Amino acid sequence: MMDMSINRKIIKYENGNLINTEDIIVSEFPLTIIVNDQEFATMVCTPTHFEEMVVGFLASEGVIRFYDEIKSLQIDEDTGFAYVTLHVDIGTNPQQYTKRFIGSCCGKSRQFYFKNDVKTTKTSTSKLTITPQQCIQLMHEMQSSSVVFKHTGGVHNAALCSPEKMFVSRTDIGRHNALDKLYGYSILQKLPVRDKIIVFSGRISSEVLVKAAKIGVGIVLSKSAPTDLAIKLADDLNITAVGFIRGQSFNVYSHPERIKGE
Repeated sequence: MMDMSINRKIIKYENGNLINTEDIIVSEFPLTIIVNDQEFATMVCTPTHFEEMVVGFLASEGVIRFYDEIKSLQIDEDTGFAYVTLHVDIGTNPQQYTKRFIGSCCGKSRQFYFKNDVKTTKTSTSKLTITPQQCIQLMHEMQSSSVVFKHTGGVHNAALCSPEKMFVSRTDIGRHNALDKLYGYSILQKLPVRDKIIVFSGRISSEVLVKAAKIGVGIVLSKSAPTDLAIKLADDLNITAVGFIRGQSFNVYSHPERIKGE
């Protein structure tokens, strides 16, 4: 596994003085995904858990649903390529994954950024509930587990949890990559996600909310703020969006019925 951070000599200005010192810098790595001998996408990421990220990304894009649809997957860290061979020809068309689409479903207005979002985004059917203190504790546990964030401050953290515990956490410079790693983990481990929660360090944008819906969770907890479109999508997709979890407070922006009193 490649290093997630490096030490670099820097000059620091502090209290009127320029000081020679060292800083810990987060690593950034481009990984190009080749699907059935065609270039599919290049992801700039933190160089860890490549297999999870590739599998989660392909599932999020609607290319696969299950891991056994992949015939082979090879990661070449030296050259920065991931080679994926599927059992079927998907007829990869880049425009299918970049063309903006606005549509409706089930009589509700849904605005998606890409065509493939329409076929992969799921309305949550989760009956899971969580208490306020569990929300606060899960956020604390996720943030405390990220050594890279403590050292560099330059990454996003995401975790897949139950109300009682954190199952897995992943770190990446890209917020979408961190979520793809969680998605890939759940696919590789065959871990049911309908009764799980995503805990996230970054803001809940519409893209993050759609990514969570693709994974299949019903609750998203964030340390930061949501956007207005993310809240609209959360209302529509039956997802409980909780933001600004800091100290002993937070805000519930959608479907508050899943937040139960102590």
